[in-house]
Amino acid sequence: MPDPIINKVAQKAIVTIDLADFFPKEEDIVAIDMKDYLFKGLILREADFRDQVKNTDWSIYQDKYVVLHSSVDAIIPMWAYMVISAELTPYAKDIANSTPAHAVEIFMYRAIDKINPADYEGQRIVIKGCGDRQIDAAAFVSITQRLATSARALMYGEPCSMVPVYKRVVSQ
Repeated sequence: MPDPIINKVAQKAIVTIDLADFFPKEEDIVAIDMKDYLFKGLILREADFRDQVKNTDWSIYQDKYVVLHSSVDAIIPMWAYMVISAELTPYAKDIANSTPAHAVEIFMYRAIDKINPADYEGQRIVIKGCGDRQIDAAAFVSITQRLATSARALMYGEPCSMVPVYKRVVSQ
């Protein structure tokens, strides 16, 4: 009788990380356009601005990713962004000052930065390479940098067809 086929991939404890999981869900992202706080969409008048901020129900941003941006070419003082950020902080999951399109990447990189490398100490990790979402090479570099100090091995691809990226050399 021939020897049974052994699935060596299934025998190894491999942790799969999909970078697409680090993106916030579209419905969790809310944009605040600073032009809505400007007099006639052009000028920030401090008293009016502070009244509008004071009378806003910030709880509607509970557990949301909030992106602050301006769709108009107006001079908005930095403190105005800070005032709104201070009001959002108790409610929002995260806040970024960016274009709405770029904010998704900012939130993804921040999520990668929150990874605790100690949680992956000595693990074999495969960073999923295929998916429905286009992911920049910079994200793969970022997660590699984050995990290379603690992982036993890092690979790219799928558990059935991995490309070795890094293997920790264990000194005797």
